[in-house]
Amino acid sequence: MKKIENNFVVTGFVGKDAEIRQFTNASVARFPLAVSRLENNGEESKRVSAFMNFEAWRKNENTGSFDQLTKGTMLTVEKEETPEKPAKPAKKGKK
Repeated sequence: MKKIENNFVVTGFVGKDAEIRQFTNASVARFPLAVSRLENNGEESKRVSAFMNFEAWRKNENTGSFDQLTKGTMLTVEKEETPEKPAKPAKKGKK
């Protein structure tokens, strides 16, 4: 059986300073990333832009990289996902 992997890579600019929340063992940074692409329509080309929302989780001792998540910083986000076996549906109990 062939191994299935899905990769996601996007580059853009951080739209505003990350909102950072600390919990007992980990912290999360939430931030929008402004991305754009060129759309060709016959002879015309126009740039289409959008914001994508991201969150990054780190253990509290590894949050130094969150300092780079400031408005205007160019950032590349990479994600690799390997599908796992689907979860079994929960059994419904009798009442």
